Amino acid sequence: MSFWIDTHAHIYVKEFQADRADVLARCAELQVNRIFMPNIDHASIDDMLEVEAKYPDQCAAMMGLHPCSVKKDFEKELYRVESWLQRRNFAAIGEMGTDLYWDKTFWEQQQEAFKIQAAWAKQYRLPLVIHCRESIAETIALLEPLAGDGLTGVFHCFSGSVEQAEKITGLGFYLGIGGVATFKNGGMDTVIPHLDISRLVLETDSPYLAPVPYRGKRNTPEYIPLIAARVAALRNMPVEELMTHTFNNACKLFDQA
Repeated sequence: MSFWIDTHAHIYVKEFQADRADVLARCAELQVNRIFMPNIDHASIDDMLEVEAKYPDQCAAMMGLHPCSVKKDFEKELYRVESWLQRRNFAAIGEMGTDLYWDKTFWEQQQEAFKIQAAWAKQYRLPLVIHCRESIAETIALLEPLAGDGLTGVFHCFSGSVEQAEKITGLGFYLGIGGVATFKNGGMDTVIPHLDISRLVLETDSPYLAPVPYRGKRNTPEYIPLIAARVAALRNMPVEELMTHTFNNACKLFDQA
């Protein structure tokens, strides 16, 4: 039986502190039965693991270093990530990647952190969950020589072109589609109809990037059905069919039974 899977949601952050249990209960009612939680850096680990321990059937933790947390001391941060990877199982290595939107100061360090985490993905046979804000072309170029050896993952919050999507899926990766798909000027209305359905997964990036009509407000995994409705409409297919595809894709991506 299929259900909705949110492949990327920071449900553990303070924005959900007051009503997390209620949010997750409503998610279950809406058939959003699995939520994958990306780590940010050392400061987010305890809260993330606490949510996973409290809701193990619904929430699964990843382990990685977000590119916006890559600073001069990134090696110390990566040491903590590696320590956790050695200690227990995680669903993926992430959220990792590159970001040229906020700050270009540590671009070289971001590239080095990317390569190190990609090597761990191969070592631990885990997918990469890749952040690439304002850096999708650079990230594809960074990934290309690292591809192979079973390396897979997802380009989270994909908002690139059809050509870029084809490069990404050709490398064995998936495309994470979120709230931007619902934005009037998001540009995804001309891209989504042409994407490989066997490589699409859904996400919210909660509490960020809420879909229309909640844009600018707190995002939540409860809005996965809204994103799905928009994607299904753009592809001229029944929502139930999209659920089946994205469920199967997410299960393959995260190697879930």
